[in-house]
Amino acid sequence: MSGANRSVGQEVNLPVDGRVSVSKVSHHFVNNRESVTALDRVSFSVEPGEFVSIVGPSGCGKTTTLRLLAGFVTPSEGTVRLDDKTLVESSKGKTSQFIPSENRGIGMLFQDFALFPHLSVYDNIAFGLRHLSGNERKERVNRYLALTRLEAFQDRKPRELSGGQQQRVALARALAPHPKLLLMDEPFSSLDTDLRRQLSQEVYDILKQENMSALLVTHDQQEAMQMADVIGVMNNGRIHQWAPSYEVYHEPVNRFVANFIGHGHFVLGTANTKSNFETQFGQLECQCNCTWEENDKVDILIRPDDLMVAEEGKGTPAMVTKKSFQGAHSHYWLRLSDGTCLEAFFPSHQDFNVGDWIHLDVDAQHLVIFPHESIQAPENT
Repeated sequence: MSGANRSVGQEVNLPVDGRVSVSKVSHHFVNNRESVTALDRVSFSVEPGEFVSIVGPSGCGKTTTLRLLAGFVTPSEGTVRLDDKTLVESSKGKTSQFIPSENRGIGMLFQDFALFPHLSVYDNIAFGLRHLSGNERKERVNRYLALTRLEAFQDRKPRELSGGQQQRVALARALAPHPKLLLMDEPFSSLDTDLRRQLSQEVYDILKQENMSALLVTHDQQEAMQMADVIGVMNNGRIHQWAPSYEVYHEPVNRFVANFIGHGHFVLGTANTKSNFETQFGQLECQCNCTWEENDKVDILIRPDDLMVAEEGKGTPAMVTKKSFQGAHSHYWLRLSDGTCLEAFFPSHQDFNVGDWIHLDVDAQHLVIFPHESIQAPENT
C-alpha cells in the first residue's frame, strides 16, 4: 500500500492543521410544543491529526453534534471554530456568524455511502475537484484511487462494487478535496462484522497517513475504542468524559460512563483503609490515590477481564447462568451466592456449563470505586 502511494503525485499541501474548538454549545428545538434540549453547554476540542469518536445511547446528542459541525444545524448558544475561522457563533438564540457547509473545509462520510449511481468510481472521486485544473484533478484522483486500492475499479459504477469497495469510494471522494476535518456518521454499520473491522482499521491508517482530523459517531463501542485516539461519552446532551479510550475504560469519571462502556458490574465493598476494601472476594487493594474513610460503603466496578477462575478450593463461588462461546474465549454470565450478577471472559478451553458452580478470583489492577448506591440487581437473561 505504501509503495502504491509513492507512485502517484507527491503532494505537499496535505492538511497539517484542523483544530476544532466547540465552546459552550447548546441546541434546543420544539417537539409537540415542548422545548427539547439536544445539546447542553457542550465543550470539547479535536487537535490537528487527532481521531475522535463520540459514543452514547440513542438520543444523547452525538448525531446533533456532528450535524452542528457540518453546518446542518445552527446552535442556540455557543461557538464552533476550525483553526482560526469561526464557523458559527450564537448567543441568546441569535446567530452572529455562520459559514455554510460547503465553505467550511469539512468532509462527510455517510452511513449510506451517498455515491452518484450514474458516475464511475473515477468521476465520483473527481466530483468535488472542479476548482482544480485538468492535470491537478487527474493527479489528485489517481492519488486517492491508489490510497484506497481502487485503481482496478475506476471505470465501474457503484452498483458493480461490493459494500466495502463502495465505502472506499466514499472515503476517497471525501478525502480528495483535502478537508481539514472529516466527519463520519456510522460509516460502517451496513457492512458485515469482519469487513467493518478490516475497513475501519484501513480508514484509521489512511487518516493518520493524511494527518487529517476526524470525528466518528458510532454505536459500536469496540469500533470506537479500536479507531479513536480520544473518546467522548455523551448522555442527555452533555459530554460526561472526553479522554483516551484506555482511560475511559479503566478510569470512568462517573457511574454512567462506568455502566455504559464495557460490561462491568458493581460489587459491594467496605473500606478498611483509604486504599483497602473488604469484599466478597476478600480484601482488594486500590493502587490509586483514594479518599475513602474506614467503614465507608462503596461500589467496586468489576469488568469481565478482571475475573479469573480460582485454584481448586479457593476463591468465591459463582453459578453459571448463561454462556456464549465466541471462539478464543467464552462469555459467561455469573451469579454470586448473594444474588450479585457479574460477567466474565474465560479462555474457551476453560469450559463450563449453565448451572455449574465455579470459584472466582479478582485480578483488578486498577479499581474503579464509587459511593455505594442501593440498586436492584440486574436480571440474567
